[in-house]
This record gives sequence, C-alpha cells and structure tokens, in this order.
Amino acid sequence: MFSFITLPSTISQYGVLNSSYVKVSPKGIEPQCTIYTISGTKGLVYFYTYIIDLLSGTGFLEMTSLFYGYYRIDMVHFNAIKYNLPLAYLLTTLVYLSLSLIWIVKRSVEGFKQSFVREEDPFQSYCNKIFAGWDFCITDLNASRLKHSSLKYELKTDLEEERLRQKKARRTTEEKLRIYCLRIFLNIFVLALLSGCFYSIYKATVYSQENISNVISKMTFEGNLFVQYLPSIVITLANFIAPLFFSYIIRFEEYSPAFEIRLTLMRCVFVRLANIGVLLFSLGNRIVCANEKCKACGYNYELYPCWESRVGQEMYKLMIFDFIIIFAVAVFVDFPRKLLVTYCSYKPIQWCGLQKFQIPENVLEIVYGQTICWIGTFYSPLLPAIATVKYFIVFYIKKISLMHTCRPSKKSVRASSSNFFFLAVLLIGLILAFIPLGLSMTRIRSSKACGPFVNFNRSWDVVPHTVEGFPGALQKVLNGIASEAFAVPFFVVICLIMFYFIALAGAHKRVVDQLREQLVMESRDKQFLIRKLTEAQKRS
Repeated sequence: MFSFITLPSTISQYGVLNSSYVKVSPKGIEPQCTIYTISGTKGLVYFYTYIIDLLSGTGFLEMTSLFYGYYRIDMVHFNAIKYNLPLAYLLTTLVYLSLSLIWIVKRSVEGFKQSFVREEDPFQSYCNKIFAGWDFCITDLNASRLKHSSLKYELKTDLEEERLRQKKARRTTEEKLRIYCLRIFLNIFVLALLSGCFYSIYKATVYSQENISNVISKMTFEGNLFVQYLPSIVITLANFIAPLFFSYIIRFEEYSPAFEIRLTLMRCVFVRLANIGVLLFSLGNRIVCANEKCKACGYNYELYPCWESRVGQEMYKLMIFDFIIIFAVAVFVDFPRKLLVTYCSYKPIQWCGLQKFQIPENVLEIVYGQTICWIGTFYSPLLPAIATVKYFIVFYIKKISLMHTCRPSKKSVRASSSNFFFLAVLLIGLILAFIPLGLSMTRIRSSKACGPFVNFNRSWDVVPHTVEGFPGALQKVLNGIASEAFAVPFFVVICLIMFYFIALAGAHKRVVDQLREQLVMESRDKQFLIRKLTEAQKRS
C-alpha cells in the first residue's frame, strides 16, 4: 500500500520528478454530503488532546496519509505517464489479500500432508517416540529435562487417549446419554457466554460512537480516552475472560487430551475473530441507516461524513490497544510475578509459580493482530507498516519475557499438526477480512466528502468505469469473462478437475495401503525364513 498508494500521492503533491496531480472534484453530489470537518483542530488545543489524537487516530492524524480520507487524488502524472490512483487503491488491496490467500493455502496444503502422514498410523508414531524420540545433540541439562518432560507428556497423552478409547467402547447407554446431555448443556453455556460477549461489544460500540460524535468536547482527558477505547477494552476483556471458562468446562466433557486442546483453541479462535466481526457489524448498522436523512448520500453522513476513515480509526485503536496490553502484561504482571516467586516463600505464591509460556495462545494473538491488519488496510493504508513495527517490538518483548519471567509448558506442541491448525486459523481470519471488505466495496456507498471514490457510488464502480476506456475488442473479451456464459462452463471445468484430483488421491491412497501390506508380508516372510534357517542349523 505504501509503494503503490502513499508514495505516489506524496511525490505528486510535492512535485517530485516533474510529477503533478489532479484532485477529485465532486460531480452531481448533494452539498451536505461533501461537508467534512475535523473536530479539535481549531482554536486553543490542550496538550493532552494531542495524546488522545495519537492514541485514537483523530484530530491532527485524521487527515494524514494514515487514513483513507487523505487520498483525494484522481490522477497522478509522471511526465507522460498517467497513474489512476482510485483504481490502484482498489487493485492494490485486492492483490495484497489475494497473495496472502495463495501463500496461506500453499503452506496449509504442505502442513496438511505432513499431519496426514504422521496421524495415519498411530502405532508408527508411538514407535517413533520410543525408539527415535530422543535428541542426542542435547548437551544442556535444562534442555534435556525439558525434552524428557515433553516425551513423558506425549506418552502420557497417548496412553490417556487409548484408555479413553477403551472406556468409550465399554460405555453403557445410560452413560452415553449422561455425557451427551452434559455436553449439550455445556455447549449451551458456551453459546450464552458468546452471546453475552457479542451483546456487550455491540452496546459498547454504539455507546462509544454516540458519545464520540455528541459530547466528546465536554469530557475530561480520562473520560475522552475511555469512550474512544471502550470497544477495544470490551473486546480485550472478552478475549481474556472467555478462554478461562473454556479451559475450565472442557474438563467435564470427557474428550481425549488432544481433542481437548483443539476444541479449546477453536473456541478461543472463534471468540477473537467473531468479536472483530461484531464490532464491524455494529459499525455497519450505524453507517447504513434506513431513515429519510440517509437517502441523500446513501449513508449516515451526519454521524460519519467519512465513514471509511472512522472504520480505519477503529482498526487502528484495536492495533494500538493490543500492543499496550501485551506490553503492560509483560512489564506489570509477568515481571512482578517473577520477583514474588523468586524472593517470597509464601506458599500461595509458590503454588502459583511462574507464568507458563503457551505457544498456541501467543500464536493466536498474532493471528488476531494479522486479521485486524487485513481488515484495516483498505481504510488505513499505513496500518501494515504500523503492524510491522508493532510485531518487531513485540517479538523482543516476548523473547525477554520468555527468557527471564516464564517457565516452559509441560504440554508439548506437535509441530506437524499445529502448523496446519494455525495456518487454517489464519485462513479463517483472512476469509473474515474478505467479507466486510467485499461488502463495503460493492454494497455500501462510498463517502462523498473524502477519499478517491467520491465520484463513484461504490468503490467497485471504478473497475467498470476503467474498462469503458479500453478498446472495443478488449471490452468484449472482459465482458465475456465476467458473463454467466463463461462462468458456468468455467465452474464445470473446475469441478471436473477437482473430481479428477480427488479420484487420483484415492488411487494413491489405495496404492500406499497395498505397499504397506507388502511391507508387512515381507517382514513376515523374513521372520519365516529366519525361523527355518535357525531350525536347519539346529538339526545340523
């Protein structure tokens, strides 16, 4: 986004490399739709206002290159070259997300192959742990203890899973009915908890948006900052409280240890990603109103004269608040806990011990932040740069916290299956980003007071407008590709190719099963020959 959007805009505005620009001039737009005033930038401005603006993206930051509303350029001229900025803005976002999709799918397929091979034969996995599980390159005593604890936990997990399989096979009808009823009840409780989280986020978002627009100038510094960050605070609390309940109730559902971890993680993933979805849904309901006031512009222009920048501000605040929480937990929770455990012999403190470094939870934090970045890129083009700086700092915070204030978890993470799981979660986050972006580009009318799409009803309209300027033959080709006459045969061909690869995979699986049977038969033949040879030697 920086190379294709921010850099050309900045260069053209300062006249670098003999470049110039043409600003977007609104045409056929109601006058009230073009009014866009930024509050808090005129008159006497208190110092703390700049702090609020820096943390919330309002005020002096609102009309910088950080947000959508800054880009009011229609065409950039580099000597004889014309650069269509609205088209570049849209296509850069789509290409950025498409490349992410291709990379994740490619890595997910590789991870799925590894996990499928490793989980195909549990006996083979057990033998590998017994006879080839130890790393003889380990020379450090602490590392050897950790490896020993990891192997011990994995063997315990395998034995526990086998015990649960046998217990499941011996269950009576009454026991099955009791377990199923308990699981249904606990899942109803989970749904109720999720509903409470979603409702809290919705009400917090509505309250925050109403007070930001109405009485923000009458508030104190603390009240102003609290109102600005209220949705982010509620989302963070939901992300913290819900997993605690999930980890507790999973003990009563009597699943296998491996499935317990996967189910708990899936619930945590759903909470984190769904919370973002509820926030966007709440904002969408406020932006797209159904009363008479919104008919002139197609959106709530009184509350959101530049609604894209407001959505970008919400994503910006989520990103900043997530960083603040990570930093605060490391400095004000983990470090004092380390000091208390080290220098205080009080039994409850020693029982709590040091903080466990949980790899899955930390990876889910990264997935959560990456999803925010994907969604916010269209509304805040420099958000990926902020995310890069954020995770560069977070890496060293986590590293220092891990080395000095945490202890390793006894529960090992299986790399083969966990890599595929985390990539699948990342893919879900990317799909979640595609949905609101697709709706905002094709369904919601673009702002008429800011941004590069003021002369288009929707952001996507810039594509057919550009196609109209192509030669007639090229227009026919593109219109044919976009028509149903091309889409239906293309879909049929894709289905045939997919069925072919499914049949090919089934044939390969049958060949693999036959080869395994041959290996078993050869091992039995060898045992038979060795036994006969031994008998012949005894006779002689």
